Amino acid sequence: MTDTPTKQEIQSKNDKAPGAMPVEQKRNNRNDRKRNRRGDSKNLERDSDWQERVVQIRRVSKTVKGGKKMSFRAIVVVGNEKGQVGVGVGKAGDVIGAVRKGVSDGKKNLVRVPLTPNNSIPTLSKGRDGAANVLIRPAAPGTGVIAGGSIRTVLELAGIKNVLAKRLGSKTPLNNARAAMVALSQLRTHKSASRERGISLEQLYS
Repeated sequence: MTDTPTKQEIQSKNDKAPGAMPVEQKRNNRNDRKRNRRGDSKNLERDSDWQERVVQIRRVSKTVKGGKKMSFRAIVVVGNEKGQVGVGVGKAGDVIGAVRKGVSDGKKNLVRVPLTPNNSIPTLSKGRDGAANVLIRPAAPGTGVIAGGSIRTVLELAGIKNVLAKRLGSKTPLNNARAAMVALSQLRTHKSASRERGISLEQLYS
């Protein structure tokens, strides 16, 4: 009668085999990987430092076959106050869902803003969206954010501390916010402008 090896003997042989890793160590490695993944995602969320501000919430209706379908529309501005800002719109049956959709939409349409050492913008810029015109120009240190409505929210979340802005035309918050985004997206630093034109900074200032 032949003796069949038990599970313990097979396990001990596998553990003694060259290059083999104990089962407990494998389990620990798996747990460490899971913890690292969770920790990395948390660190990314902390590093992003995104801020959201709701500009407007309105109840809108859509006429369907059975009558009117009511929902909520939220205009949200997302920014990290470090030169990145976005405007998003979300629609849902409840306010929380509309705001959540607006935040995700704003993060998809981010604009990087070049900031000066004084937390201002490098040059004057104009933006237009629909019937809304927005004029943004740099200001001296200590001026603050001279703007109103949704334009002020966009500039503050972009990290701009000293700026002059004027709303020309429409008073619609969404169009004004988008016009401000257009104006910020057109900003260029003096170095990038000289590089694009193929001239030196001395020629640009002269």
